[in-house]
Amino acid sequence: MLEIQGISTGYEGVEVIHGIDLAVNEGETVCVLGANGAGKSTLLRAVMRQLPVWTGCLRFLGQDLTAAKAFAPAHRGMGYVPEGRGMLASLTVRENLEMGAYPLRAQASFADNLARVLALFPALEPRLKDAAGNLSGGQAQMLAIGRALMSSPRLLLLDEPSLGLAPQIVGQVYAVLGQLKAAGQAILLVEQAVGKALSLSDRAYVLERGRIVLTGPCERVKDDKLLRDAYLGL
Repeated sequence: MLEIQGISTGYEGVEVIHGIDLAVNEGETVCVLGANGAGKSTLLRAVMRQLPVWTGCLRFLGQDLTAAKAFAPAHRGMGYVPEGRGMLASLTVRENLEMGAYPLRAQASFADNLARVLALFPALEPRLKDAAGNLSGGQAQMLAIGRALMSSPRLLLLDEPSLGLAPQIVGQVYAVLGQLKAAGQAILLVEQAVGKALSLSDRAYVLERGRIVLTGPCERVKDDKLLRDAYLGL
């Protein structure tokens, strides 16, 4: 589904990720782990074409997106939940969800997708007419995920979905991600909540200083000394 081969990118001429290879298959959940500053968010931004790919190539569903415009991933079938959620605070909850359905491929399924999002996150339904800026942190994260799901994504990318949330809310968010996984949704997850990410995912990649240093099935990665000692202090 997603094929990343040897990509490098960064900011203002400073390379942050160096020659990364990564893949996500149909129906698979893959997590990217690593310490703060390892390049995890930069990787997702490159996939979403928010950063240029300096070297290497990026393919999605067999199509080359290496030099594509920033709007292309959403229209091709990627849904993105950025770090910090990226809500439009002055718009209502419903209007934020409507923005998620912008790709033409999702507009015909708007009613079904809205019903699905509200079934997954029932706390959003009574807030549909409220400004998104008035939501709690947990509700805002639910809205960010719901907005991405409104695009009928083939692949859902999430950047730190547990960031800043109370443990109970993190549990609720991951329960929904588990439901999506069970329904066959492909997921690429960047996360600091290591235990949650490994429990949800099929495979993991570990980044250090912009390079992949460990990859494999989560059952093997979670017991690897490289992850436990060098990166995350487990």
